[in-house]
Amino acid sequence: MAKARFDEKYHATLRPELQKKLGLKNVMEVPKISKIVLNVGVKEAVSDSRILQHVSKVLTAIAGQTPVVTKAKKSIAGFKIREGMPLGVTVTLRRKMMYEFLDRLINVALPNVRDFRGVTVAFDRKGNYNLGIKEWSVFPEASSNNLDKVYGMNITICTTAATDEHAFALLEGFNMPFRSKDK
Repeated sequence: MAKARFDEKYHATLRPELQKKLGLKNVMEVPKISKIVLNVGVKEAVSDSRILQHVSKVLTAIAGQTPVVTKAKKSIAGFKIREGMPLGVTVTLRRKMMYEFLDRLINVALPNVRDFRGVTVAFDRKGNYNLGIKEWSVFPEASSNNLDKVYGMNITICTTAATDEHAFALLEGFNMPFRSKDK
């Protein structure tokens, strides 16, 4: 089975560069991406459950993997939400699928964002990166599916980095287009 392009790039060039740049003695200390989680919340699913099926189809096309329906953990009367009610879909990508999605995100989807000036630096102090996309139509797979409404999604890139600085260096090595003022 052939490796994904970003997987080859990581093992061939990026890992040795990071080890040298970060001053790590052991190659196993070099940070790597462990998984990517895509999440779409659908507030309209409260009134119409068929919308969730359409969202699930589009997320399957984008991720290349079937998503899992997320359900409400507790009831909230003000929002007309009951415990166990389906509210969104999520999918976790690992290994080859993860690297292929990251490649498409950086090289295809993000350049399609209107008035794109780079992504903000949003790490969680544990080396994980969060990115919110307002319209999923930036992915070519989503634009072919005609839906009346376009949804946003949250993308979480989980790394094995010990610090945010190491995670930033890892994503910068993959050419993540960070804003120049945030660097």
